[in-house]
Amino acid sequence: MSEPPYDPAAEGAVMAFDGRMAYGDYLRLDAVLGSQSPLSAAHDELLFIVQHQTSELWMKLALHELTATLAALREDRLQAAVKMLARVARIFEQLNGAWDVLRTMTPSEYTTFRASLGQSSGFQSHQYRAIEFILGNRNVAMLKPHAHRPEVAAALEAILAAPSLYDEALRLIARHGFAIGADAARSDWRQPRVADPQVRASWAAIYGAPERHWPLYELAEKLVDLEDYFRRWRFNHVTTVERIIGLKRGTGGTGGVSYLRRMLEVVLFPELWEVRTEL
Repeated sequence: MSEPPYDPAAEGAVMAFDGRMAYGDYLRLDAVLGSQSPLSAAHDELLFIVQHQTSELWMKLALHELTATLAALREDRLQAAVKMLARVARIFEQLNGAWDVLRTMTPSEYTTFRASLGQSSGFQSHQYRAIEFILGNRNVAMLKPHAHRPEVAAALEAILAAPSLYDEALRLIARHGFAIGADAARSDWRQPRVADPQVRASWAAIYGAPERHWPLYELAEKLVDLEDYFRRWRFNHVTTVERIIGLKRGTGGTGGVSYLRRMLEVVLFPELWEVRTEL
């Protein structure tokens, strides 16, 4: 004789939600799940929209963590900074996984709805731009795609007016007695910094005696972790785009793969990579 079906209410689970906040209410799922509006009848357009929307949600969380990390570094709260940097690296691991799903779409399938995109392109993601600016890839020309939205442009300008993540890390190791060369006198944060041999020497000293400088050593490794995952994200982006559209121009007018390959050459924390040759 079979047992009756399991009823969670027997163990106290709430089963009635009149006047109560339910799961969907808390997460505002009606708004989230109602925000996918394909512009064509193509089956694969929903995949394209969901992949990019979920990526933007992950980037929102990455910005939340990076903003808090900047504050932690300014306040010498190294343990908190290291914890949040580890989380951001894992966020980019999730973003990397999203390309695996998008790569199931073939060139033939993409052409069924590509025209519906108009000039819209991931190149125009203001959250991605904010992440790049915070991480130190400061190309003022990249403000132009956001000029039509004054509030977005102002937020990006505010990021450029302050030290980047790596700038704050260097200021922190300087407070711990390490030389940072020309970075000690920097004040124009809008411009990209130049790698400095004194900074490399300071990281070499930290890596040379990890037990003595463990918090700074751990910070260095978490920064490398973050750039490692970020590089993988960029590489997977290039591979996915080439697999789907070949060498065609992007919808936003960039060179497509040629533009993305150029981004692979950007090094965010140069001395942390250079020092490995010396150790």
